[in-house]
Amino acid sequence: MYQIKTNNQQYDINPKTDLDWDLVEFGPGHFNIIKNNRSYRAELVEFDKEGKSFSIKIDDDIIEVTVKDQMDLLLEKMGISAVNTSRINELKAPMPGLVLDIKVEVGQTVTKGDAMLVLEAMKMENNLKSPTDAVIKSIEVKPAMAVEKGQVLIVFE
Repeated sequence: MYQIKTNNQQYDINPKTDLDWDLVEFGPGHFNIIKNNRSYRAELVEFDKEGKSFSIKIDDDIIEVTVKDQMDLLLEKMGISAVNTSRINELKAPMPGLVLDIKVEVGQTVTKGDAMLVLEAMKMENNLKSPTDAVIKSIEVKPAMAVEKGQVLIVFE
């Protein structure tokens, strides 16, 4: 049994019975998913092995996913966190692109999942969301600015 949390929704999943879809990798980090006779293209954008979390892009949406296995759930129930609780200090570009819009300003308080910035990549608009609860310390980009993968976009206090 696994617990999967995606963008503030939580699911309990038994992989042996609940995952009724086909997954085919067609390139490094690129997958084709078939579920209910519908095909989806998925791209692994970012992976944090220690935090058991990753970002995937399905169609035009970037989805943040955190996975907890039975041991994580047991430790959490006992009040012990097995996940590394290091602080996130910045939002980085998950892919090269063009900044279309900035939805936050310096000094603003954001919560995890709040829309922060719109990045156009491969002619698709991607809404980048806050990875943590924080206060915006600085914004390192401007609209119409081209950015590279891994470039710092926003710094948190």
